[in-house]
Amino acid sequence: MKLGLDIGYSGARMTVPVEKVQEAERLGFDSVWTAEAYGSDCFTPLAYLAPLTKKIRLCTGIAQLAARTPANCAMVAQTLDALAGEGRVVVGLGVSGPQIVEGWYGQPWGKPATRLRDYTMIMKKIWRREGPVSYEGKEISLPYRGPGATGLGKPLKSILHGNPNIPVVFGTGKAASVRVTGEVADGWSVMRLTPDTLPQAMPWLKEGLAKRTDGKTLKDLEIAGNVLIRFTDDVRVALDELKPHFALYVGGMGAQDVNFHKDAMVDHGFGAAADRIQELYLAGRKAEAAAAVPDEYIDAQGLFGPFARIKERWPRWRDCGMTLLRIGDLSFEEMSQMAALARE
Repeated sequence: MKLGLDIGYSGARMTVPVEKVQEAERLGFDSVWTAEAYGSDCFTPLAYLAPLTKKIRLCTGIAQLAARTPANCAMVAQTLDALAGEGRVVVGLGVSGPQIVEGWYGQPWGKPATRLRDYTMIMKKIWRREGPVSYEGKEISLPYRGPGATGLGKPLKSILHGNPNIPVVFGTGKAASVRVTGEVADGWSVMRLTPDTLPQAMPWLKEGLAKRTDGKTLKDLEIAGNVLIRFTDDVRVALDELKPHFALYVGGMGAQDVNFHKDAMVDHGFGAAADRIQELYLAGRKAEAAAAVPDEYIDAQGLFGPFARIKERWPRWRDCGMTLLRIGDLSFEEMSQMAALARE
């Protein structure tokens, strides 16, 4: 089992945990993963880390589609990959949500699954340099010929001869988007993917794989899960500390009718609890919303307790079919213990 270190996005002050990333590399971690919302971006920290590390893979988890055109995302990725040492960059892509896409980036929500396909196919054409890039998509086309176009746009080929095989990993959760993942992506990494929910989504992934034209099969795909880990002598304390986090995402991270984190809780079998959490959170009763998060839901999302309990529950994650586990903020000693588990 490979391990990835999640460093997420920065808060009010920009920080990058360089020493922790270097220690992760020393311990044999496969990758480091950044994120973006509406503050710090996900590529710049990786560029900062590239010369400070040697071989750990540099992954966006996720880069938001609305933040960049597909050509710009392809340019940034191949530039970073060339500077870091070819083969280190992985582009994790996701659509975010309509509140961010329309409220922060000022773009239409559109059809996310279709946009993911168009975006990725354009990037891969750019990287392969088989000719000037033209693409007729349902959501994105090159050259642009829509409203306001001059008609002078022409297909172009990348000046940079970069890595033609930069992996693209999708952060998708809905059926249509997971099918597109299987059809065009090189991997799949989504929040709230657990040993319980992976079997539910696997048929969608396989439906997409059946449409591939490059010969890749399930064994060729990276499947990365996010596992929450808390080393503690009191599991109760760990669960209680995480409840406000889950209440925020289920109750307030998205619109009332479009909240993928709430949908994930529903998919886990906690529909009534999800409705109640959102109702309380949107009413401003955040403490009550946190208290309404079921212990069982949180416990299924990760590994909590003393090392003996974590080790006992580890095989459930190790053997479920994921190829990589992304873990978050742990101490140096805890990272070492998890690395040892992953090597066994």
